[in-house]
Amino acid sequence: MKSPPAIKNDKLTHLYTLIVKQDNTFDLLIDNKSMKTGSLLEDFAPAVNPPAEIDDPNDTKPEDWVDEARIADPEATKPEDWDEDAPLEIVDADAEKPDDWLEDEPLTIPDPEAEKPEDWDDEEDGDWVPPQVPNPKCEEASGCGKWEPPMIRNPAYQGKWTAPFIDNPAYKGVWKPRTINNPDYYEDKTPSNFEPMGAIGFEIWTMQADITFDNIYIGHSIDDAAALRKETYDVKKPVEEAEDAKSKPEPKDKPKSPSDLIFMDDPVLYIREKLELFITLAKKDPVEAIKFMPEVAGGIGGAVALVIALVALLAGSGSGAAPSKEDIKKTAQQAKNKTIEVKDKATDGASSGAQAVNDEVNKRTTRSTGKAE
Repeated sequence: MKSPPAIKNDKLTHLYTLIVKQDNTFDLLIDNKSMKTGSLLEDFAPAVNPPAEIDDPNDTKPEDWVDEARIADPEATKPEDWDEDAPLEIVDADAEKPDDWLEDEPLTIPDPEAEKPEDWDDEEDGDWVPPQVPNPKCEEASGCGKWEPPMIRNPAYQGKWTAPFIDNPAYKGVWKPRTINNPDYYEDKTPSNFEPMGAIGFEIWTMQADITFDNIYIGHSIDDAAALRKETYDVKKPVEEAEDAKSKPEPKDKPKSPSDLIFMDDPVLYIREKLELFITLAKKDPVEAIKFMPEVAGGIGGAVALVIALVALLAGSGSGAAPSKEDIKKTAQQAKNKTIEVKDKATDGASSGAQAVNDEVNKRTTRSTGKAE
């Protein structure tokens, strides 16, 4: 079959049914639901009937046949000013060492918390040397060790010269062998008329054990097949589903309010519920919303400040020079300080109405028990 439906990959029993009709169409059902319909003459590869014509196996491509559609321009020449030896990258001559670069500090230092093992024997094991760890001073500065200017793309780089491609004037097209009548051709117009069957087999490719087949029906009556299904599959399936449901873990109770949510249980739901509650409160009184949910206000302010900082950096880099690590740190810190300043001012101005917002949220989020936080 060209596009077979997917099998049911679980531990339950499943029923597969193939109904072949006299008009050479078929209907494939899984668990008594139609999953694929088609034609015996059109939906299989290789097809039931072979092609009437085939490529001549004795036909060969002529030696002078040209099947290259495009070729390198034979008249093109490399320009005189083309420099194939120019490197791809060069040292940035405009780069300057950051002011906080610690050139005398090593990249790694002996671990100050490491201790020599008690069973270490200097005579047998040699002098004990503590392991190296990253120098913490380097993380606070732009870098450590010998400073070297960064590499940038060489504007004069051209690479190896190659001639441009043009349409091949001698191109004859894609060669194909001639076709001949298929000596093995036959036509079965009624593949739905099966020969008598004496046995049935299954070919399975799997690493899964304990797969069995039973209750197999082959016949001419859809009603008889349905009767066997009712006596076997329809009886067994509900029992299996009930046993499978018992073994599954019970779903956790849905939190009654955003205050009951835990971030690690469902981060997306946590953020969405918190944000919706903040927006609802902010519609009534933005200052009180910030007072009651400062963590949401801080998150929104931080996100906005970060976007503004990034836009400023990109705008400032229009001259072509990428922002340095030091510039990024300073800009991010300024954005963070601005966010804290805005949040603190809003919190200070909202202290008088905090209790009113508390009462309003308690009505929205608390049911029989629990206290809004």
